[in-house]
Amino acid sequence: MTALRGLLVYAFMLVVIRVLGKRTVGNFTAFDLLVALMLGEVVDEIIYGDVDIAQGFVAIGVVALAKYVTQWLTYWDHGFNRLFEGKPTEIVRHGELVREGLRSEMMNEKEALAALRIQGVTDLKEVKQARLEVDGEVSVIREDWAEPLQKGDLKKES
Repeated sequence: MTALRGLLVYAFMLVVIRVLGKRTVGNFTAFDLLVALMLGEVVDEIIYGDVDIAQGFVAIGVVALAKYVTQWLTYWDHGFNRLFEGKPTEIVRHGELVREGLRSEMMNEKEALAALRIQGVTDLKEVKQARLEVDGEVSVIREDWAEPLQKGDLKKES
């Protein structure tokens, strides 16, 4: 019986995740993580029979609806986006670490430099701005002179 319940919940959750969209399975924001944890707990309760399937599906539906409503609100009004998801934190400005930003994110210098290396930055001076985004990824804008050379940058000699 547990295996059948597990298979049924798996199929139902697959549908719910597909309806919620790509961001549900991509990089998690704090709100995405909360939803995932809540859904995981409900699924556990259903599979092991602590709640009946109908109650569990209603709970999953309510959590999915709450996630959908918050996604819609954050799309509609960026103030809600800041409330639900937070805002990016600047960690590098014009080749210098922004200590205040690092401190607020409890990120040390070694972690910041490692995140920059993952983004292909070999020298801090190359960075015009780097931010720790709400999903935990570091985004980098390079100084103009540090941008990689593109094919279109090369001129044909006449």
